[in-house]
Amino acid sequence: MTRWMAVFGAVLMLAQALPASADTMLQPLSTLDDSKGWEGVGRLNLGDRGFCTASLIAPDIVLTAAHCLYDETTGGRFPLGMMTFLADWRLGRAAAYRGVRRAVIAPGYDFGSADKIGRIGHDIALLQLDQPIRLPSIRPFTVAGRAQVGEAVGVVSYAKDRSDAPSLQQTCHVLDTQPGLLVLTCDIDFGSSGSPIFQLRNGQASIVSVISAKAQANGKQVALGVDLSSVIGPLRAHLMAEENGTLMQVIPTQTATDGGLPAPAMPGGGAKFLRASPP
Repeated sequence: MTRWMAVFGAVLMLAQALPASADTMLQPLSTLDDSKGWEGVGRLNLGDRGFCTASLIAPDIVLTAAHCLYDETTGGRFPLGMMTFLADWRLGRAAAYRGVRRAVIAPGYDFGSADKIGRIGHDIALLQLDQPIRLPSIRPFTVAGRAQVGEAVGVVSYAKDRSDAPSLQQTCHVLDTQPGLLVLTCDIDFGSSGSPIFQLRNGQASIVSVISAKAQANGKQVALGVDLSSVIGPLRAHLMAEENGTLMQVIPTQTATDGGLPAPAMPGGGAKFLRASPP
């Protein structure tokens, strides 16, 4: 309880300082025109066990949340054969379908850790697709910069009640920053794990965070995102080194030939999102 208060103690003052109209409503991207420019965001299907949101950051690399790779029932890693990236999934069709042949998660991430806040700063994964996506309409996003407190950002996400098309929240805000994480006003729900948080500057969208969890702070819903600024570079380097056969350090990795890497089960399950309120 003390730790939660330490993290969220300043959030309510910041939330109250923002006018109610500061955030925009979710906008469904259900048509070709609606989704223009956002085609690199897609749904990451996990067989029949659910889905997360993911985004293309290179022709063959997808960014998502690390916890999406774990089965909350067994605590083990999903086999890569269960994973499919559906770029620009809308109304039963995707612009591109790809399998996953390799996955790496950020060093320090522990799915079974009791320190739910501490693990958020490491809750990212990179997935290498079985084939690159080189369609002119699907452009990878850049990952750059760091969002500041009070800054307006945006999010594109899927969720349990809007799983057939992504939704755009063009404006939400950074309420606070903590080591490794951002506290945001963005409207998310189950299935939004891995959703990219965008910084919009000079007409260009770049990813500055990935949704890891949602939480309650005195009845106010907030989103928790990973601060990518210090973790994305080493993780991409790891993936490249492994691909080139020059890997020198050990980071949890899974390839298409693995049956799934074991991990300790998380008491109580519910890996998709965290809640600050008592169960």
